[in-house]
Amino acid sequence: MKRLFILNALLLLVLPLCIGQVKIDSSEISSDVPALTAFHEVIYPMWHEAYPAKDIQALKNLVPEIKNKMSAVNKATLPGILHEKETDWKNQLAKLNASAENYYKASEQQNQQALLDAAEDLHRNYEMMIRVIRPALQVIDNYHQSLYIIFHKLYPSKDYASIAGLMDGMIQKAEAIVNYPHDDRLKRRLDNDFTEFDAARKNLYDATVALKEKLAGTDNTAKDEAVLTMHKAYQRLDGLF
Repeated sequence: MKRLFILNALLLLVLPLCIGQVKIDSSEISSDVPALTAFHEVIYPMWHEAYPAKDIQALKNLVPEIKNKMSAVNKATLPGILHEKETDWKNQLAKLNASAENYYKASEQQNQQALLDAAEDLHRNYEMMIRVIRPALQVIDNYHQSLYIIFHKLYPSKDYASIAGLMDGMIQKAEAIVNYPHDDRLKRRLDNDFTEFDAARKNLYDATVALKEKLAGTDNTAKDEAVLTMHKAYQRLDGLF
């Protein structure tokens, strides 16, 4: 887990500053909230060291750092690409705050089990926070980065030429989604929605190809409809997760 967070941090440093001809701050298309990532610095020793050892004093000693990390998370803002996650983020943040408050109260009591239970609850809600912002799959996140630029940067100004310049790359990214294997991890994550996955990703691919075709024509209304159809197809696929 620790290595995963380090890898994510390194990836942020190499994210492109442009897609096609569109320049953009790499942080705007990164599915990362630095304050939440930094919270792992206290979650790790709490959950992997103090908790399994039932080291009550160590759990109590972590309270100041947990409060500090919670303060930073409460002040954090989501990057542009995660704007659709805002409601889920706020709902889960309320649960994280509640579990943190329970942890503080338990640390002042003499009930050791209460503090262990509070640590378990805090860890669970932290993991749920990560799940809110974590991309469904890397191939879907790659597609979403380009879609974000199209839908939020180019489409509002009807810059069809720039959108057209991104479409070959969009189709390649859609193909990567279509070709993503049916592994056990995917089946576990989708659960009952797994049977809808193939249809949803094929629909996204078809909508992406259709947009490229419409952009080659002169009917701007058809272009607009194709952009909206592609965006809805992405939302349908992402919504399965």
